[in-house]
Amino acid sequence: MNQYVQLFRLGNCIMGVVGLILGALIATGSALLDFWPMLIIGSAVVFAFVAGGNSLNDYYDREVDKVAHPERPLPSGRMKPESAIRLSISAFIISIFLSIFLNMISMLIVISAILVMLLYEMYTKKTGLTGNLSIAWLTGALFLLGGAVVNHVDQVAIIAAMAFLATLGREVVKDIQDMLGDFDRFTLPKRIGRRKAGVLASLAFLSAVALSPIPYFVGSLGWLYLAAVIVADAIFIYSAIVQFRSPKQGQYWAKIGMLVALVAFLVGGIL
Repeated sequence: MNQYVQLFRLGNCIMGVVGLILGALIATGSALLDFWPMLIIGSAVVFAFVAGGNSLNDYYDREVDKVAHPERPLPSGRMKPESAIRLSISAFIISIFLSIFLNMISMLIVISAILVMLLYEMYTKKTGLTGNLSIAWLTGALFLLGGAVVNHVDQVAIIAAMAFLATLGREVVKDIQDMLGDFDRFTLPKRIGRRKAGVLASLAFLSAVALSPIPYFVGSLGWLYLAAVIVADAIFIYSAIVQFRSPKQGQYWAKIGMLVALVAFLVGGIL
């Protein structure tokens, strides 16, 4: 595989663009194509951001990846660490520069996301809840950016909050699952115990479920969204329960719930 494609994680870059467009679709509905110039710029912003984030991740994880992912460009010796960090910085600069052509809210979201990503890789990744909150914010910010680029960030605020809470719950459950292997990270379960961390994760899932009917009742998404999101809600409730017995099952079903929720957003935005 091409070393740059592998470093940037091309699939992740494309998924980021899809998330942006989905956020814009929720905000505008059938008028989405009226904003095509902003969508093109926004897509380039997200693509560059994800590429920069993945390059930064590989730079900081290059020693761990010698065991976990030896096929990646840095541990395999196909790319020097200095090249990866230069590419990361360049990608972030491109992302900020392109965001200037959007609007002030979009630019602030992009800058905040880059700052959160830098802090995550350099510090918060190993500090427990702060790291979980960082990943949750980056997920929610993608939907906020989708709304911001089409000047309707208010239409996606609840969706972004749901994504934030669901991601937070899953990140905490993943840390519970990885407690024994996380010898170099002082994660939330290690700080407060497995049970209390599980309670927090469940509260995050259930809070996302509690917010889910709001887009229907305020009229931003229709009954097809409601029908699909009820299925996602049921999965999240199951995740909130089963994770106490099996964190692996809990985070797996949370991932499925997030995919179903994305489908709900999609059908709600289109129909």
